[in-house]
This record gives sequence, structure tokens and C-alpha cells, in this order.
Amino acid sequence: MAKGKSARKPRGQEALPVEEVIGVADQNGVPTSARETDIEGDLPVTPVGPEDFDAETLLAVYRRMLTSRRLDEKMLTLLKQGKGFFHIGCAGHEAAQAAVGLLSRAGHDWFSFYYRDLTMYLSLGGTPEEVMLLHLAKAEDPNSGGRQMSEHYSNRERHILPISSSVGSQYLPAVGVGLSLIREETDAYVYCSSGDGATSQGDFHEALNWAARAKAPVLFHIQDNKYAISVPVSEQTAGGSAYKLARGYEGLRRIHVDGTDFFKAYAAARTALDHIRSGHGPVCLVSDVVRLLPHSSSDDHRKYRTAEELEADRKIDPIVRFEVQLREAGLLDDETITRTREAVGAEVDAAAVWADARPDPDPATATKHVFYEGDLDLTYEATQPSGDPAVMVDAINHALHEEMARNERVIVYGEDVAGGKGGVFTATKGLTDRFGKDRCFNAPLAEASIVGTAVGFSAYGYKPVVEIQFGDYIWPAMQMLRNQAASFRYRSNGAWGCPMVIRVPVGGYIHGGLCHSQNIEACFGHMPGFKIALPSTAADAKGLLKSAIRMEDPVLFLEHKALYRSAAARSPEPDADYLLPFGKARLAREGTDLTIVTYGMMVHKSMNVARMLEKEGVSVEIVDLRTIVPLDTETVLASVRKTNRALVVYEDHEFAGFGAELCARIGDLTFTHLDAPVRRVAGAFSPIPFADPLEKAVLPSDDDILTAAREVLAF
Repeated sequence: MAKGKSARKPRGQEALPVEEVIGVADQNGVPTSARETDIEGDLPVTPVGPEDFDAETLLAVYRRMLTSRRLDEKMLTLLKQGKGFFHIGCAGHEAAQAAVGLLSRAGHDWFSFYYRDLTMYLSLGGTPEEVMLLHLAKAEDPNSGGRQMSEHYSNRERHILPISSSVGSQYLPAVGVGLSLIREETDAYVYCSSGDGATSQGDFHEALNWAARAKAPVLFHIQDNKYAISVPVSEQTAGGSAYKLARGYEGLRRIHVDGTDFFKAYAAARTALDHIRSGHGPVCLVSDVVRLLPHSSSDDHRKYRTAEELEADRKIDPIVRFEVQLREAGLLDDETITRTREAVGAEVDAAAVWADARPDPDPATATKHVFYEGDLDLTYEATQPSGDPAVMVDAINHALHEEMARNERVIVYGEDVAGGKGGVFTATKGLTDRFGKDRCFNAPLAEASIVGTAVGFSAYGYKPVVEIQFGDYIWPAMQMLRNQAASFRYRSNGAWGCPMVIRVPVGGYIHGGLCHSQNIEACFGHMPGFKIALPSTAADAKGLLKSAIRMEDPVLFLEHKALYRSAAARSPEPDADYLLPFGKARLAREGTDLTIVTYGMMVHKSMNVARMLEKEGVSVEIVDLRTIVPLDTETVLASVRKTNRALVVYEDHEFAGFGAELCARIGDLTFTHLDAPVRRVAGAFSPIPFADPLEKAVLPSDDDILTAAREVLAF
């Protein structure tokens, strides 16, 4: 659980010489396992031993495990020297990871890591130099270019998805990749790992449910070291193990293994992957491991673990056990052990010296890779809307039909979107009939699952367009939205993107009450990484949605429910070639005396007011933003400089709403042009109530806008 700022010096975590960290193997036998279970599960596991491998393979595994441990030790030493900011160790997990890694193929299989997967990273071709660049947050760090914390791996060529620090956030994207692999009819699988603590997250159970139902080729590798930072598994998990939690999911197979023994871990992992690669569905592999270091360099495990417990874990150090097994097989002796350790130590030391001399990131690049920075090669407004008049929901539906026909990688899913239902507002009507159940399908009623799997689909190369049924129900997906989709590109230094569209009906005026009336743009406008559209007409909705589907960033496409079939939003429908750019506002009405800056439903209420004021001899200009990220600031400022007065109108709560940002920009950048203070008209700081008179009391009305406009004009 790598959260929060870390101290430079590790607490209660001394950087010991590698011989002390690893220990010296007892030549008389393998240390006794502290785990009650060697191997148990739903699948028959055939044991393996040293005789089932060639010597070169086992010695390479041994060296890899030593390298991982030496890297842990070296990074702790660097922290004591003030080099680096944070460390989270793999020590004690090496055997289980080395076993799975030996059975995996970088660039063919897919990997959704967590932050203790150092040995797994090395198994897929990672190098000590790369690990040191990451630890020291250097510009050349291939994982994140210094943007993400240490031990947060990412590699596009090896198919390692960029890690988020938020525990449990790796599960659902892994399922999304697994669902993609089913479509590709490949024998590749998805490795999804976590510690035991992360299995307390709801995303774990959502992922198991969808993966089991769909027979997704996912290995859920739970590395159970019995602690979530300081909280023991007995206080986290019913039954004391994720192995027991997983038994209720039909279609999911389970294996429980002593992960401190490489050969047992390999036998279990081989059985699991044979099952998965054969198309039989997911496996939850729970490997009992030991955590030989504190949770992180910010932790001191002596505060909550006894000396006796720590010593018991050291006695089943997986590297010690492996050394003993290789000795008994005649593959290791004292001289070979000493020579290998010295070589590994020299390699890691050299990597640290080399990485330390590499350049730090250029501060000028700190805001790069928030959004896609390449050329989209899109032609905007090549035609003009001239078709038959359409209502907004039909224009959205037609845009989806056109884009799915154009690009077979576009898929549409969500709750109630498929089949005859076609969404609760019919926006997805006819898509399943035309394109099939593989292209437009229903998802579980689980918003985190919908968005999280879309992250995985997107990473694999699909273009998911998902629907959250109401803006009020988007919050269970916040983990996936904030900690996965929004920062996917940034934390991978631009190597990965997350192009997807999240369609969300929003807004009030329909008597939807507290849970069907929210406006959410202010929350997401404050979240770097999302493009956000709020169309006010059918033509704009179609042009913006088609562009959103062709873009390379995650897009929140917010559709006001009251406009779906509104006559005010009805407009001539554009053809299939019509695209609108994000960040280009529309002058919905030209004027000279007052500028109203607005978007969505409020465009039409502002138009009503402009017509009223026109009868009084007042000329009102209305700027329809269309998108708020990116924001067309220049069109807003040009209008205000012309009229010298500004009124900002939006439906969301006035307090801390997006309109506050608009007012601040207008005030800062047109101050000398203003003849009156900038005013706002917005909703009350209240939930949206159900009863008609109560709803009217908290949402902006035509009269509210008219009164405010007159006050600005009279100043």
C-alpha cells in the first residue's frame, strides 16, 4: 500500500550486507516451512524437483532471485545516503515470482503488477540498470521517466501495464485485457498480482466475478505475506486467506501453495497456467510467502511484529531454501555460491553507480504526457449539419452506429445497453442487432467493473465506449477513473494511453431526485487526464462524440438527460463525416452588451433570457463552451472584451462549481475591460430534491438568469 510521502531514511530497516539479508543455507537440509499447506486446490498438481530442469535454467533462476534481493539491499543503502525517496521490498517473495516468471512470455502474455513484483520484472527481461533508474527517478527511467514512485513498473513492449499505487486497482484492468485475449483467440494469459491486503478491496471480488463468468484467461496471483502494512490477515480476511474467499465463484479454480519453495510454486503455477492457456478460465493462485523487510522504507515492522515472528520468517527465506535444494541436487557448492553472490553484487553496484550519474528529469517536462501529444489526423467540420432535424439522443445513437461501422475495434457496453432495451434512454438502440453481442453487450451492475475493464480493453487496443447509467452512479468507479484511466498516460511517461469514452447522462429538471439529477463536471474538470464534453444540441452531440471515439485520451461525455428529446436541442443532423474539435466554443448568439458563458442545458435557458432582454433593447452574446477540458478560453475572453460584462451560468452547485474557474479566468484576464463585476448563476448547495417545487427551488431558472443579467447590466 504505497501511499503518502516517504522519508529518505528507512525506518527500522537497516541495509545489511547481502550475505546477512540472504542468510547462509544450512547444508544439512531445507528449513522447515512455517506454512501448514504445501499445495492444495481444485486442480491436480504434479510435483516437480530439480531433476525436472536443466542446470542452466535453475542457476539462472538462482541468480535472478539473488539479483532481486541484492537490488532491495542496495536501494536501502542508497536511501541512507540520501539517494532516492522510497523503497518497497520484494524480499521473501522471490521464489513464487520466479516460478511464475519462468512460465511467462514477455510481449506475448500480459501483466498487471503490484509494487512487490521485482523478481517478476527481472524474469520478464528487466535489468538492474532499469530498476536503479526507477529508484533514483531519473529521466531515462523506462518505467515512468521519474513520474511514478519506485517499484512501480511499466513497459509497453513487455506488456506490463503501468502500476497505480492504489491497492486493488490492478484487478479490473487485468480482466479487461483478459476479455480482449478471448476475442483474439490466443493462448496468452494475464498475470494479475497483489498482496493479501488488497483482496479486501471490492474490486477484487468484482474482478473474480466477471473473470469467472466470462472464463477470462487471468491468473490472480495473491502473494500472501500475512500483513497489509501493519494489519495482520486475521484482522483483514474472513477465514484468514484469500484462498477461502475465492471458493464461491463458480468457474474460478483455486490453488494454495507454499510460495517460499520454488519447486512447489512452479508446480502450482504450471498447473494453473496450463488450465488458463487451454481456455478453461481463471485461476486464483494464493502463494504463502514471507515479508522479510518492513512494508516500505517508511515503515518499522518491529513496532507490530515480535522478534520471534521475524526470526521464524527468516528461517524459511525462499533463497535459503532454494540454495539448499540446489546443493542437494549437486548444482551448488560454497565456491559457486560465493562466486555468484560476488558477481551479482558487483553487477548491482555498477548499475547503481551508472544510474546515479544519469540526468534527472527536466523540470520543463513536468506537465508533459497529461494528454496525447501526437497528431490525431482528424478533419474537423468538413461538412455542415444539413440533414433532417434530429433530437439529441437519436444523434448520439447514430454517431455510435457510424463509428462502430467505421472501426471494428469500437465496442459498446454498460448496464442495460444491449439487446432490445438499448439503454434506459435508447441511446444504444439497435447496436447489438447490427453488430452482434461481441460488439455491444451488457456488463454487470458494477460501475468500477465497467470502467476498469475498459482500461484493460483500451490498453490492449480496443476503443471502448462505456455507459454509466446516471452521473449519480459514477462514484463506485472513482478508483478506476482517478487512479487508472486519468493518469495511465502520465505515469507511463507517455508509453501507454487509455483512449476510451465514458458516456454519462447528467443533470436535473426531470424530477429524478437525489440519485438521478447530479452534475459531475466540476469533480472531473479538476482531474488531469480527462477530456470533458457537454453538448447542448443534437448536432454538437454527434460531432463531439464521433471525435471523442477517434481521440487518444479518456473522454467523459456528459449528456444532459433533459435535452435528450428536447425541442430546444433539436437540430439538423450532420452526416457521417462531421467531426467537431474539442476546445472550440460556439457563439450560440452574437451580441454587444453582455456575455453569458455557459454550457449544456443552461445554453437554452440563457437563450430564453436573451430573447426577453432583446425586447428591452439589450443585445446578449452567448458562448456555448461545448467542452470544458480543453477550455476555449480565447473565445470567452474575446467576447467579454467586446461586451465588457460577463455572466457565468451553470447548473451545478454554485459553491466550488466549474463556473468559479470561469469567473476567475475572466476576472484575471479581462479585468481592465470589465464595466461590472463578473456574476454567477448556478444551483443551490444542496442535493437535488424530488418534488417539483423543491427541485425548482434549487436549480437555476430563467428568472434567476434574467435577474442576474439585469443586475450586471445595471452596474
